[in-house]
Amino acid sequence: MTVLPHEEKHRRRGQPPPFLASLSRLAGTMLSVLLTMIGLLAITFIIGRVMPIDPVLAVVGERASPEIYEATRKAMGLDRPIIVQFGLYLRDIFSGDLGTSTLTARPVTEDIARVFPATLELATIATLIGTLLGVPMGVLAAVKQGRLVDQIIRLVGLFGYSMPIFWLGLMGLLVFYGILGWVSGPGRIDVYYDGIVPSVTGMILVDSLLAGERDIFWNAVSHIVLPASILGYYSLAYISRMTRSFMLEQLGQEYIITARVKGLSEWAVIWRHAARNVLVPLITVIALSYANLLEGSVLTEVIFAWPGIGSYITTALLSADMNAVMGGTIVVGAVFIGINLFSDLLYKLVDPRAR
Repeated sequence: MTVLPHEEKHRRRGQPPPFLASLSRLAGTMLSVLLTMIGLLAITFIIGRVMPIDPVLAVVGERASPEIYEATRKAMGLDRPIIVQFGLYLRDIFSGDLGTSTLTARPVTEDIARVFPATLELATIATLIGTLLGVPMGVLAAVKQGRLVDQIIRLVGLFGYSMPIFWLGLMGLLVFYGILGWVSGPGRIDVYYDGIVPSVTGMILVDSLLAGERDIFWNAVSHIVLPASILGYYSLAYISRMTRSFMLEQLGQEYIITARVKGLSEWAVIWRHAARNVLVPLITVIALSYANLLEGSVLTEVIFAWPGIGSYITTALLSADMNAVMGGTIVVGAVFIGINLFSDLLYKLVDPRAR
């Protein structure tokens, strides 16, 4: 068998060839994701069993006869041992069956496919606002450490980080919608525009542009700008704080001193040297912020009547619709895992040392 030179070199060093090493790392990552997902499913399964809600009564109603109740209980597999129930639960989940919502009488997968794009659209715009403003603010605060600009940026971040987001939402509606009238009220679009634009992606801004409906697009912008700005402010506070911390650490390194001694401009020192090294940990920070907005925008969606997954899970929980609650929790958890995995891959692309 012919051995390639680079494979022979790795063999002499006692290391596996690069292909096998990459395959091993990929297998380890996939195993970690699978175990994490199974752990998430186990937690949701246990929560569904310990909640003081009878899933059979949620289906048949309180006036059902004992015969119907028992037949439904057997059909749902609740008469079997708990480990068998968990196995059936895993089988249904991995086959894409999240059950049927007792509130909407539709499959939970269809409901989530309908509401999740609204949350995705809101969280994406909020993350863009937080990143495009938070990163420059954090860099500026680090460069001007201890000065008035630094104090103002830190105060702005502290206010956004400590204020309850539901209070910011209510104040935003009161000031910018109720008093000034600069933005539209709750909801994604005005009622008379509802149903005009065909749903392609589920995101009203994208779909209205694809349909050529500019009036609906700008109406949707006027609705999303306030909740997205409030969530973006919350994201900005976190991102600017972490960026400042990362930049302060880099600005104190010896290579920064060397670059300044060589006569490089301050712009080159900050953006071409320090900021490039900050980019690697900042990717993880932005990814976590995005994931937190996807799963944590419940209060904002409720306040602004935003038909996203947060308000869907809240309504289902208040209606004791456990299939919808557990299905929504699983989807949010899976998205969180996926974003973390994507950030790890992006981390390796940006920093060759991590490959």
